[in-house]
Amino acid sequence: MRFRSIILAAALLAGLGPAAAQDYPTRPITMVVPFSAGGPTDTVARLVAQSMSRTLGQQVLVENVGGAGGTIGAARVAKASPDGYTILLHHIGQATSATLYRRLPYNALTDFAPVGLVTDVPMAIVARKDFPARDLAELVAYVKANPDKVTLANAGVGAASHLCGMLFMQALGTPLTTVPYKGTGPAMNDLVGSQVDMLCDQTTNTTGQIKGGAVKAYAVTTATRVPSLPDLPTTREAGLPGVQVAVWHGIYAPKGTPDAVTGKLSDALKVALKDDLVKQRFGELGTEPVAEDRATPKALGDFLAAEIERWRPLITAAGVYAD
Repeated sequence: MRFRSIILAAALLAGLGPAAAQDYPTRPITMVVPFSAGGPTDTVARLVAQSMSRTLGQQVLVENVGGAGGTIGAARVAKASPDGYTILLHHIGQATSATLYRRLPYNALTDFAPVGLVTDVPMAIVARKDFPARDLAELVAYVKANPDKVTLANAGVGAASHLCGMLFMQALGTPLTTVPYKGTGPAMNDLVGSQVDMLCDQTTNTTGQIKGGAVKAYAVTTATRVPSLPDLPTTREAGLPGVQVAVWHGIYAPKGTPDAVTGKLSDALKVALKDDLVKQRFGELGTEPVAEDRATPKALGDFLAAEIERWRPLITAAGVYAD
């Protein structure tokens, strides 16, 4: 009798019964964004959450839990009840954290139940508006000739801008003075104010500054040109094919979340990615929704594993780690 009571209590606590999964959701869902409000990932999350709320019939509320390169928010979701009411929207940092952090409080690959990919955000190489180089070829030449004079900003160790900067320096074979900030906002502010020379950041953060003439743009880090910046060449076109990176975003639930629940979340995500408003706003930010077959648990799980292996050698070779 005691054994049966323990089993029943565990099932009730976990909320994993078929009926619970079938009725899901019956209350609001918290979507944790492991970065500050107003940043590129927060913008993506709020657009998707608004549409998913309509499909699921319950509010998907975005909560910003920043700090430690996104690991604090991710850890919170990893430890949450696997009932589908606490989920995570994270970017490429979910893959790089597996190598970057020596004492990561979770396993990025096994402590989450993937829901689906959301979007691939291109990055743009930009500089202060009065930087002397006119195009990427001149930029490369100037950087190689003046490595001690050029400062390269990033949004912090492990941030997408940091990874892009490492790829850029690796492609040139030229180390630069890097200036880490606590987020993309401060880094961009100092670039606009000519306090630093260069930055490689997401188009969600750079497009407005480029179009407004606040910074000088040289290339996007994707294989094809970005529709919102059609005159900006790709790194491949401009002679740096090795600098290819996009900031992808994915949604996760805690490990152990029932397949029926992650399936409902994935279905709602697919609807959101077809939403005209979401597509319009994504386009204005220089990105677009992923194809429907990538907004699935399997697609995200496979992609995350591949990305962890892709970035491991670069991070290890650079000797860049965070505590």
